[in-house]
Amino acid sequence: MSDSLTIVIEVVLLIGASAICSGLNIAVMALDLKDIERKAKTGNKQAIKILPIRRRTHLTLAAILLTNVAAVSATSLVLEQKLAGLLAWILSTVLIVVLGEIVPQAFFLKDPLKWTSRLADILKFMIIITYPLSRPLEKLLDRLLPNHKSALQTRGELGLLISEHIDDKSSELDDDEVEIMKGALALSEKRVREITTSIEHTYWMTPETKLSDIKIDEIKMKGYSRIPILNDELTDCYGLLLMKDLVDIDFDDNNYLVSDIALHPTKTVGSMTALDTMFRKFISAKAHLMPVERDDKIIGIVTIEDLIEEIIGHEIEDETDRHRKLINTKNNI
Repeated sequence: MSDSLTIVIEVVLLIGASAICSGLNIAVMALDLKDIERKAKTGNKQAIKILPIRRRTHLTLAAILLTNVAAVSATSLVLEQKLAGLLAWILSTVLIVVLGEIVPQAFFLKDPLKWTSRLADILKFMIIITYPLSRPLEKLLDRLLPNHKSALQTRGELGLLISEHIDDKSSELDDDEVEIMKGALALSEKRVREITTSIEHTYWMTPETKLSDIKIDEIKMKGYSRIPILNDELTDCYGLLLMKDLVDIDFDDNNYLVSDIALHPTKTVGSMTALDTMFRKFISAKAHLMPVERDDKIIGIVTIEDLIEEIIGHEIEDETDRHRKLINTKNNI
């Protein structure tokens, strides 16, 4: 084998080594540690493979750069054996910058996780052969530049990240899931008053209301399963009357008042309560409907259905809603 061919082979191998080092350097640094940890927890094999390497950032960085410098220096020395000093410097600079830096960095940056995992064994070999130098450098850098915890995304940033899944065919989330997550993130910025059914549009009764046949028929026509029982001044809520509790009562031969029926307790909620706390309030109150108050006066009601509708961004209609709309349409004709 001629000397020229030997030099060409040596230069190709050294430039290749430099290219791998350069590509790994940009790829490893482009990987966010928190993101890799999350992927590893979900069982991503590539993330699991490179997580130990990415955690020891300074050791990995030192090993890559030491290997790269050695390859670059060796390239210059090999070329100087065959070419004049200036020509060797120019050629080595062009080869290293273009083929050893720009091209591999642009290539590896397209998919840093894939390339880092594929070349993880080579990277581990670099760490082994440079360990006498890279380990002390790691200790020094760890002391001078301790690793800081990654900042968590804000609510707005999370919303933008989730929005990126819309109309993206590679996403595992469908549009409905994205809308639900966006709606849930926005709950803390909204208040109960925004989803309150005003008292003018609320069907309610007092403890003195007579439960006659006519009244029962009226309640049936309204189609509500829960009815708040309030005083005339709208300052107190005595509880909820559940329609299912009236099923076995004979109203034909008996006269009852609402106060004669066992009511289910509930709690009032302030109109400025954030929606993200409402689920907890519904759970603690053990009720699906809660009166809303402002300035010590009940101004309306809020239901768990209202809260769910706000999250999913769509109105939930049951059979009673459709029947009520049909009756209203007939009455308006």
